Amino acid sequence: MKRSAFGNIPSTVLALGAVSFLTDLSSEMIYPLLPVFLTTVLGAGAFALGLIEGIAETTASVFKIVSGHLTDRTGRRRPYVVWGYTLSSAARPLIGLVRLWPAVLLLRFFDRVGKGIRTSPRDALIADVTDLRFRGWAYGFHRAMDHAGAIAGPLAAVVLLKGFDVSLRDVFLWSALPAAAVVIIVTAFVKEKSPQGGAREAPRRVEGREVGGMRDFRLFMAAVVVFTLGNSTDAFLLLRLNSAGVGGTGVALLWSGFHLVKVVSTLAGGRASDRLGRKPMIMAGWLYYAVIYLLFALLETEGALITTFLLYGLYFGLTEPVERAWIASLVPPELRGRAFGWYNGAVGIASLPASLLFGLIWQQWGSGYAFVTGGVLALLGCVLISGVRERGDEGGTGNSG
Repeated sequence: MKRSAFGNIPSTVLALGAVSFLTDLSSEMIYPLLPVFLTTVLGAGAFALGLIEGIAETTASVFKIVSGHLTDRTGRRRPYVVWGYTLSSAARPLIGLVRLWPAVLLLRFFDRVGKGIRTSPRDALIADVTDLRFRGWAYGFHRAMDHAGAIAGPLAAVVLLKGFDVSLRDVFLWSALPAAAVVIIVTAFVKEKSPQGGAREAPRRVEGREVGGMRDFRLFMAAVVVFTLGNSTDAFLLLRLNSAGVGGTGVALLWSGFHLVKVVSTLAGGRASDRLGRKPMIMAGWLYYAVIYLLFALLETEGALITTFLLYGLYFGLTEPVERAWIASLVPPELRGRAFGWYNGAVGIASLPASLLFGLIWQQWGSGYAFVTGGVLALLGCVLISGVRERGDEGGTGNSG
């Protein structure tokens, strides 16, 4: 595999970045419109919407764990990545053809199965093909492309709806174009290193570290779960903005601006972590998150809350690419798939009780107490992660991409 000229990012990672951009472009053309489509076109209620999204996200979380174990057992990454993206790309646009809401549930299920199949092997593949010195930069680039797609998708839907006067169904069908491009790129340009057989070996020691133990990874995961319990859905932040007087159009514009900040911050944050280290960046990010949530609890004016919301986007640059780059160094190469599986799965599963807890506290005692709780849990996560030892990749680096 040849290395690209784009800042030491391997060509496979560049291809995965393009795939993520187009996937989110296709997905975000549909996702914001799905509640309206279900309720006004198919006649479904709030229960159906909650059932569909609850099953969809739980499915994705479970399959992220399963695919992580399978990719290590087989020693292959690419087949899971290709089939995962292909399944989602085929299922998603078909929503525009359905007449009954249970069919939407079925298609969302297959869409999320595809996401679950591809995510952990993809994250492991990025580590496999990227030199240790540039992993933060590689993960930052990939996450930035993902966020860029989240900006472009809703804008494309608005252009189709307002500029060309197409129906909701037609918007869903038009999402097949970027989805088809995803299949072409992931099939033609995503490569992997030679299959690894090490995952089938018995636990061994790697430079004094027992693979079967992985104390630092377990402590890292405990910290991530505690932090995630305080990291509820960002919909609550939008609700807080709305309660302060920001209208629907303003919220939509802020959402796009928020994703723009995430694009820039994940690019910069991933690259900075290659120089500054993973642990200091994550701890700084979680402390920053706690401060942001405290400000959401204390501030009242519309302008101050808007500024805080946009500044919140910087948190993602301090953490998203850095956490993934650190995981790749905490475990040996033959266990990367399952490590990313447990990480992605745990974050997805813990997000549900996190949002339920946040909503319950908000409903019972007010938004201020809910945001303070989120900040406290972030601080507890910092305490736990402070005990994780930062290390280089003891299992070797991927010097070809």
